[in-house]
Amino acid sequence: MQITNELYQQYKPILFSIGYRMLGSVVEAEDLVHEVFLKVYQVEEDKIENVKAYLCKMMTNRCIDSLKSSRYKREKYVGPWNPEPLLFEEAHALDPFDNVLQKEGLSIAYLRMMEHLAPDERAALLLREVFEFSYSEIANVLEKKEDNCRKILSRAKQKISGIESESLNFENNMSIINRFIHAFEQQHMNILLELLSENVALYSDGGGKVKAAIRPIHSLPSVLAFLYGIAKKTSPDYYFEIKNVNGQPAMINYMNSNLHSVISFYIEGDKINEFYIVMNPDKLRLQLVDDFFSPITEN
Repeated sequence: MQITNELYQQYKPILFSIGYRMLGSVVEAEDLVHEVFLKVYQVEEDKIENVKAYLCKMMTNRCIDSLKSSRYKREKYVGPWNPEPLLFEEAHALDPFDNVLQKEGLSIAYLRMMEHLAPDERAALLLREVFEFSYSEIANVLEKKEDNCRKILSRAKQKISGIESESLNFENNMSIINRFIHAFEQQHMNILLELLSENVALYSDGGGKVKAAIRPIHSLPSVLAFLYGIAKKTSPDYYFEIKNVNGQPAMINYMNSNLHSVISFYIEGDKINEFYIVMNPDKLRLQLVDDFFSPITEN
């Protein structure tokens, strides 16, 4: 099949979106997108009835294969694993008219929750809930019967039912995070108690390459102690910015003239329930995603 620049630009966003949501890795998603286009180049065009369906099927199945092969690698990962952050250009809410690829199933909390799903469950959930594929289309992608796909999806939704209560109101979450930062800096414990869940947890991802907590930290006192411990070790030139990361406000931290970490939040009921700190340098490229998430037009 002839791969024109127009065709590449048209379908690259949805293939990258599937890959990133399935794998939580920009590098792996990019690699698979290129692999899919190289492969489809070798396919005779008259054998492809629907280009989008064909490419999505190829991408999804490569992601499933990658997840199966990388499971051992994930289990050997040092400390908690967090998805690689994606940076949007502006630190404000996404335009409601932007493509749906920008809005659903993209938060760090959602992507972390996906780790609890088997590869086919992950694929069925994304294709149905995020990309709005029909059951017949999902069955074609996964090469399973429709009834089986319905059961897979039901099982997946049961496993991640807790994430459905996540607040995705950008402006409201921005207000909560700014209030938290101010209260943290001023050590206003009464406000911190108001903003943080009693069962708050913190997941620090250093990947064994930088110093980080190798186990999740649970309970409000322990999380605050850990955060204040980090604050005491900041360099004189430390500063942070609030940016749009994975569609939600997050702290981008700089220290010693370098990007140090990204802190994302899971907010539910106007309270911060979880912190996700990414310090692994391999995950701190903070690539802008405008090109990947541009609107897709249909043939």
